Amino acid sequence: MQLRYVFTELGSGLRRNLSMHLAVILTLFVSLSLVGVGVLLNQEAHRVADRWGSQLQITVYLCSRQDTNPACTGEVTPAQKAAIQKVVDSNTQVSTSHQESQQDAFDKLKAQYPGKYDGPNSPITAADMPQSIWITLKNPNQFRDVESSVVGLDGVSRVQDVHKILKPIFNTISWLKWGSFWTAFVLVIAALLLVANTIRLAAFARRREIGIMRLVGASTLYIALPFLLEAVVTAVIGVALAGLAVGAFMKFQVQGHLSTDLSFIPWVGMHDYWMSLIVIAILGPLLTLIPTLVLTRKYLKV
Repeated sequence: MQLRYVFTELGSGLRRNLSMHLAVILTLFVSLSLVGVGVLLNQEAHRVADRWGSQLQITVYLCSRQDTNPACTGEVTPAQKAAIQKVVDSNTQVSTSHQESQQDAFDKLKAQYPGKYDGPNSPITAADMPQSIWITLKNPNQFRDVESSVVGLDGVSRVQDVHKILKPIFNTISWLKWGSFWTAFVLVIAALLLVANTIRLAAFARRREIGIMRLVGASTLYIALPFLLEAVVTAVIGVALAGLAVGAFMKFQVQGHLSTDLSFIPWVGMHDYWMSLIVIAILGPLLTLIPTLVLTRKYLKV
């Protein structure tokens, strides 16, 4: 196989259909950028759920030694905690529940504010944190039934409904995530149509060369290889531009503004960016190579 001829045809094909290739690259760039942002938003939703619990959870905070609730006369006793857990377990609206110790709560606080509560001079220790029971509901709309069953029990300080607090955040993230995915889906269809038109025009422009190669017995791969390389080039450029765009979004928007202005929210990090970049790097070549492989057999008749 004469690779020099293949690369010559590659350069000729890129120049001949430059406008079409630019259209494919720009469409891939926008659609893959939206896919990457959608992956980041999906990871953000998981981080928020891991930090504060899902929409199906409520948290029962138990009395601590420095509790400001007048109903708490001291730290919750083991007997009181067992009685509260029994009431929770007997409620038919409860799916699962787990207890969080003072040390677990303190570890969460240190993870949320790195370096602030480390060392012997920390203003807060594990003994200052309240114990809690995290309850996952079968139906998020039935949280009032569970809440009313534990409010007023001995040893209960307060009940926090995570559903009401996090619902606006989850709804916003969900709308942004699915909006980016559906917009990306429409643009992916547009990219596939552009690839099809590019292959058709390229095959028409090279019909004489293709006919000669068939007569001399050129292989299927030899004839189709310039088209496949064009698809690879457009995919690499589109993936690179999308990766840079998502990286700029991470650096200037998430790490530059959001993580500073809304520091109480656990934001996505570089690990999540690399995950989105992997998704983009896999999806980009698939969007160009698969239609190219299919359409070369139709338009080139090889």
